[in-house]
Amino acid sequence: MSKIKLTKGELKRQRDSLRQFGRFLPTLQLKKQQLQMEILSHYGLLERKKHEEELKRKNLEGVLSLLSESGLDLSKLIVISKVNRSYKNIAGIDIPVFESCEFKEIEYDLFITPIFVDAAVSAFCELISIRSDIKTVEEGILILKQELRITTQRVNLFEKVKIPEAEEAIRLIKIYIGDQMANAVGRSKIAKRKIEAYAQSNSYDS
Repeated sequence: MSKIKLTKGELKRQRDSLRQFGRFLPTLQLKKQQLQMEILSHYGLLERKKHEEELKRKNLEGVLSLLSESGLDLSKLIVISKVNRSYKNIAGIDIPVFESCEFKEIEYDLFITPIFVDAAVSAFCELISIRSDIKTVEEGILILKQELRITTQRVNLFEKVKIPEAEEAIRLIKIYIGDQMANAVGRSKIAKRKIEAYAQSNSYDS
């Protein structure tokens, strides 16, 4: 704690600071709780999305065998043109939300292309979309964890540094001012006794 002025003005300033810290701290604690709950919620969502991805991937195993036998390369038929995302505000920060993937419409010869290709393209587009969704959820978790780290640091700063420092400063200033007042009263009594003794001495002389 930096050196403080032992004055009534400083006492008022420290009391005002303590009241301000007392107002800010509950808000920060609430934000910390909200972020913790939202991170848990996002992890639950991420687990569900990954399970969905695994199911879609398993459903594609048969198609992959057919593609391997036919020698077709679907990468030329599946091209992402745009990933649509929105944002939602959580505890004062914007978190990305996956909406959809848009794919370029690529034409191919229906007469020479195996009939299963249409279904394969559709299935792969779904898989790519769910993977984009997972990436967005993971990005949201990173943002939330970063904000939680900052908020936790602020809570600790108020709880462990700012509030104790203000309380200690108030205690020291009150002790000092109390001692000063006690000394002033003591000096006043001594002065009063001296004046009374001097007056009494003068009365005897007269």
